Amino acid sequence: MSRPPLLVFSDVDETLIAGKSMFDFLAYYLRATRGTPGARHAADVRQELSRRTSAGAPREAMNRLYYRTWAGEPAARVEELAQAWYAERSGAPGFYLAATRRALELHRAAGDTVILVSGSFPAVLAPIAAEVGATRLLCSVPEVHDGVLTGRLVGDPCIGEAKRAAVRAMLQSRPALDPAQCYAYGDHVSDLPMLAEVGNPVIVGGSARLRARLPRARVLHPQAVEDVLALLCPTREQSGEEFHRAGV
Repeated sequence: MSRPPLLVFSDVDETLIAGKSMFDFLAYYLRATRGTPGARHAADVRQELSRRTSAGAPREAMNRLYYRTWAGEPAARVEELAQAWYAERSGAPGFYLAATRRALELHRAAGDTVILVSGSFPAVLAPIAAEVGATRLLCSVPEVHDGVLTGRLVGDPCIGEAKRAAVRAMLQSRPALDPAQCYAYGDHVSDLPMLAEVGNPVIVGGSARLRARLPRARVLHPQAVEDVLALLCPTREQSGEEFHRAGV
């Protein structure tokens, strides 16, 4: 008897796509709406947040600070330009990390439910989710009032322990599903809480810090598409038959 569909959780930035969507879109948006001064402001924001993070500031606090940059922006305009950003960026080679994208394709072909988990926000993530067939976003949610972003978030930033809580809630909503059979993909030590909630954690890129904290995890090199099936099959029922049926 074939196994039931699994839940598959994937981080986005530097796990599924090569870049950092939040900063790349901020630069795209501010250049489109304010020209060269806007592009300089976006670069300054990125540099300052990077400096604070390197100095030890909590990533959750930096996520909140990032969203303050969006205060006063029309939500409809943000969504419109997010679609334009995706159309432009996704058309360039290397936007997606090939191995992770292939892994998610195989999960979907086997009937699994793909869920994106990210500190980024829905306007940016929605076209990515549509492309890879993810049916749910667990992410940071900017607050909107009268059609304008306030610069605050609804709830907590989807970083670190908040990722754990979101993933755990999804797993608990499917009591017939065994978390030990489910998968999660991440690249950074901040993904550890999410990865630890499932039986099949996968480290994309092989972060030494993450591997040291989660030695049971398997490693997926971002462009090693040929390794994907071997990575997925060992714990699969019927020796990976579901994935072979996907055309591998």
